[in-house]
Amino acid sequence: MLRASRLVLRKRLLKQIPVCIGLLGLLGVVYAAHRNVPQPWRQFPGDEYHEGQIPLPPDFNDKTEWVFARLMYPSIEDARFRHAGWDWREGHSSWTNDYPRADRHFLDAIRRLTRLNARSVEQPVSLDDPDDVFNYPWLYAVFVGEWKLSDQQAHTLHDYLERGGFLMCDDFWGTRDWDIFKTSMAKVFPNRPIVEINDTESIFHTVYDLDNRYQVPGEWSVRMMRMGGVPYRNDGVVAHWRGIYDDKNRLMVAMSFNSDLGDSWEWADDPEYPEEYSALGIRIGVNYIVYSMTH
Repeated sequence: MLRASRLVLRKRLLKQIPVCIGLLGLLGVVYAAHRNVPQPWRQFPGDEYHEGQIPLPPDFNDKTEWVFARLMYPSIEDARFRHAGWDWREGHSSWTNDYPRADRHFLDAIRRLTRLNARSVEQPVSLDDPDDVFNYPWLYAVFVGEWKLSDQQAHTLHDYLERGGFLMCDDFWGTRDWDIFKTSMAKVFPNRPIVEINDTESIFHTVYDLDNRYQVPGEWSVRMMRMGGVPYRNDGVVAHWRGIYDDKNRLMVAMSFNSDLGDSWEWADDPEYPEEYSALGIRIGVNYIVYSMTH
């Protein structure tokens, strides 16, 4: 009798297992969907442009398959830097350099030069939101010679990159900027070396063949050169293209050191800014994006 009762109970439980699994799966999907919902589009005061100064494209709110994600980060606390003391979470900080004009000019180029369905406006992304960054396969960080990542932000960025994300670092110059950059990057990857990217690497050949790369000066240095100045800051005389690889030899972090690709996007429509710099800057950006989506 007891054995018969156990058999009946077992049959009932077996019938319920698919239902339970289905409910658990549904709960998992609901949780994941809730957890990974991207932050709504938002705009902050920039370092060079105030909110609303750069017109919003009419299709800024369209849903697309790819979004230009710009990394928000705290600036180093040093009075030598003009961004010291600003609340980076409210904009007008190091991470807003060239923002949003550079982003939107570059996005125009992405739409013209690739078949990528790209949104017409950028998305500021904060690592203090531990889930949001995982919505974006490509992340752009500017003025990283002034950043100062917290331990938690570094941990989140580490996970993002190890899981397949890609980070482009731009517009930092010379020994001082490099040392500040490395301090935070060492928190992200304490045991991964930073190396020069070889000319034969696929990141320089995904769309355009870019063996012949040269220093891309900012608009500020173009003005200085007209007055007999130099095209670089600090002691950043030579352009370098450096990176960090994962265990499968995938490039996770690409650094345009001693160049200002952001300015080459920002001033691409300015007749006073040489076309040769915008041409290279845009091509490098396109290659980096396509590489990040295919590797």
